[in-house]
Amino acid sequence: MNYTMESLMELAVQRGATDLHINPGEAPTLRLDTKLRPLEGMARLTSEDAWSLVRAITTDAQQATLQAQGSVDFAYHIEGKSRFRVNAFRVRNAYALSLRLIPEKILKLDSIGLPSNIEFLLQQPRGLILVTGPTGAGKSTTLAAMIDWFNCHREGHIVTLEDPIEYAFHHGRCLISQREIGNDTPNFKRALKDVLRQNPDIILIGEMRDLETIEAAVTAAETGHLVLATLHTTGAARTVDRIIDVFPAESKNYIRTQLASNLVAVLSQVLCPKVPSGLVAAFEIMVNTTGIASLIRENKTFRIASEIQTGVQYGMITLDNHLFSLYSQKKITKDIALRVANEPAELQTRLAK
Repeated sequence: MNYTMESLMELAVQRGATDLHINPGEAPTLRLDTKLRPLEGMARLTSEDAWSLVRAITTDAQQATLQAQGSVDFAYHIEGKSRFRVNAFRVRNAYALSLRLIPEKILKLDSIGLPSNIEFLLQQPRGLILVTGPTGAGKSTTLAAMIDWFNCHREGHIVTLEDPIEYAFHHGRCLISQREIGNDTPNFKRALKDVLRQNPDIILIGEMRDLETIEAAVTAAETGHLVLATLHTTGAARTVDRIIDVFPAESKNYIRTQLASNLVAVLSQVLCPKVPSGLVAAFEIMVNTTGIASLIRENKTFRIASEIQTGVQYGMITLDNHLFSLYSQKKITKDIALRVANEPAELQTRLAK
């Protein structure tokens, strides 16, 4: 093996990859414009090769966790070049790595394609803003752009709870306290218990993973904080349903009332291959109007999609409308638009006109 882990990471940065994969039995592999591409001229890795690469970027404590639990999450930084979110994991009694590139430069809201009215939502003094989408949809990039906007336009204390820390922020108009789960605090449960004692104005929760995390996020929003969080869901209505479904039957009416009162907006996103190269985000944006709050409270979330469709004046947009716009601007192909659409048959009819 005539290369190092750091040289592979630098190559991933140079090629503009979003991910780097190290798997025994395969050559090091990059994800470029959503497609996996083995690095040309590189031999398949043996189990010993892969373990050597894992050891190169892990501490003794991380290796102990990996061997005891089968996986470990952490961040790795190449000074002046890039940060990586890393998952090391066991595969068939060998070890592998999956690395997500986190750019050094934090993008602005308009450069990731969010409409300017999103700034109005970020000016809210309290409430819950959710950024949702599948793994690899760019949720962390969107959250980082939001934190950067706060840092430039608002004053206050921002506390982030991340596993691991991805983007590194510098103090601007805001004081920013970034806490890494497992490093700065043992777990999300303890971090969420402590955060309200840390005098925050804005709280970022890297991921609402379970009932306890969701409950804490909603409570923090209810007690006068602006809370940003992510969920691995697609679509605004499905996000609301997912949150409610986590709660036991006797608590569902209560969480519906809490959500109806405290939810500010849901931004659901997917990443699409861009023409001729690169990636572009497609968004669905739901703003919690009086009408949508009533639907949540009355358990009629199946009608949220039509509210989004007619809520343009509030800054709402359906995913399919945004895909149609991206296609009309020749930023994505018809095949891509139809592949990720919520209602591909209806979108097909519009695209054919």
